[in-house]
Amino acid sequence: MFVPLRATPRDYAWGSPTAIAEVLGSEPSGRPEAELWLGAHPGAPTPIADPTTVGGYADLEGWLAADPAALGGHRSLPFLLKVLAAAHPLSLQAHPDLQRAAAGFAAENERGVPLDAPHRNYKDALHKPELIVALRDGFEALCGFRELNATDALLIELGTTAPDPAAAAHINMLRGMVAAPDGLRDTVRILLEHHPGGLLDALVVSAAAPGSGAFDAERALVGRLAEEYPGDPGIAVALLLNLVTLRAGEALYLPAGNIHAYLRGIGVELMAASDNVLRGGLTPKHVDVPELLDVLEFEPRPVPWLTPTDLGGGLSLFVPDVPDFELLRVDLSDEPSEQESSFRLPGPGIAIVTDGSVRITGAASSIELGRGGYAFITPDEAELRFSGTGTLFLATTQG
Repeated sequence: MFVPLRATPRDYAWGSPTAIAEVLGSEPSGRPEAELWLGAHPGAPTPIADPTTVGGYADLEGWLAADPAALGGHRSLPFLLKVLAAAHPLSLQAHPDLQRAAAGFAAENERGVPLDAPHRNYKDALHKPELIVALRDGFEALCGFRELNATDALLIELGTTAPDPAAAAHINMLRGMVAAPDGLRDTVRILLEHHPGGLLDALVVSAAAPGSGAFDAERALVGRLAEEYPGDPGIAVALLLNLVTLRAGEALYLPAGNIHAYLRGIGVELMAASDNVLRGGLTPKHVDVPELLDVLEFEPRPVPWLTPTDLGGGLSLFVPDVPDFELLRVDLSDEPSEQESSFRLPGPGIAIVTDGSVRITGAASSIELGRGGYAFITPDEAELRFSGTGTLFLATTQG
């Protein structure tokens, strides 16, 4: 069964006023459009285009709760699919693993913290690993702690371009903090707890000076963040992280404990169906430093690229290390392919077309989705075949 959906982008302040509309071929609302949510998350369950086709239920949450057969054995829809468009940086953030989420959710319930309280950390008992696939060239993100030798080289350069000895001393102090045993953890804690204004001023002024060219992107980022969030310690934390720019079709996978921030660009994001976010800066929202430090993974790591598996026929599959979700990308050209474009659906799915028009044919029915069209797919459609010319993303489970 294919069930067409209809949703309205969420108007968070960091969103782009035009990017989602341009990709989906819709009219801009005139407000920032940050995220289009496709799923059954209770925070914003996706409306069903024609409720009469599913017994009158208005949205996915209500229908799937009443008709669990549509989930193919899952108790709830375990993923949330989004189109995300950032014109301004999102907060520095990380997400808990399942054990931490369950413990934190239970503890806050026991303390009587309301679910909608602005200081609440855990909105549910679930983890929130996520992946993002860029829809256009130039998607920028911070993701995980950079290798220490690269951070040291950056701080050395900033120290040499400091305008005076006092500024250089601040930057050299930061360099020494990072290099100390357990330096990343202690440095992040000190920055977030003490908001060292002298250090932040030194970084901003030094980053604005001409450099060697090796760290121009990091220097420019400091200036941007200082304009958006003056005096925020997240500016200094950002200098400790991998800064990456994705081309269209490239993907990152951000597991539990990975500190990250999307800076600008548009992409398709897929995550576990949770709303647990622990913030660490670049935000006016609640920051719980001790909880964040307990969740973060402080081991420096390379950029967490997620390379898809080529299934042939214009199909590529992004598979993370959690069973909650996987993402199929279907690219169909007008040139005939020798291999059939087909995929066996392992569980419930949600498909969205970002370019052209694609027909999906399953075991029992079919649907044609034009640019900006999206639909829920029940598991009994089984073997899906794709035809047409365009690009489609299909979120589903791993079994």
